[in-house]
Amino acid sequence: MAQLRLAVAAALRAPDHGRLVPWRVSVVGDSDRAALGDLFAAFARDVGKTDEDVAIERERAHNGPVLVAWIVRVDVTIAEVPAHEQWMCAGGALTNFLSALHMMGFGAKALSGRKCAHAAIRTAFCAPGEVLAAFVCIGTPTRRPQPREFDDVDAVLSAWRRP
Repeated sequence: MAQLRLAVAAALRAPDHGRLVPWRVSVVGDSDRAALGDLFAAFARDVGKTDEDVAIERERAHNGPVLVAWIVRVDVTIAEVPAHEQWMCAGGALTNFLSALHMMGFGAKALSGRKCAHAAIRTAFCAPGEVLAAFVCIGTPTRRPQPREFDDVDAVLSAWRRP
């Protein structure tokens, strides 16, 4: 738990205009994995997956020694800190969280998508006004990091030219 707390501390260092901390982390305990598996299975059935795929979704709740939910709450009533800035803060915090875990030698990845928007899963984790942004699976890496393909810096870096 000390290492998880350290990763959360790193997340808290992300830029945060207004110091709103528009995110929180919920740890899924071992004793709650089966209940989460039931929710994942319900999602799979609701989207029309096969029985085999339902079983696979159920098992995903047991992936990784540590599983956390990354929850975002954006307050659109704060004019000084617009929603996009709050989302950027939550994303920056998640990046810091993952980077801290990687620096401590853990493997960690954020998983999002349709499952996070499923009503039963979202309700299980979120209070009104919150969004389940991702699940973060944390454990021991099973393989060495692989270099990515060449990134085209020039495709995203340019000089501003006044009109």
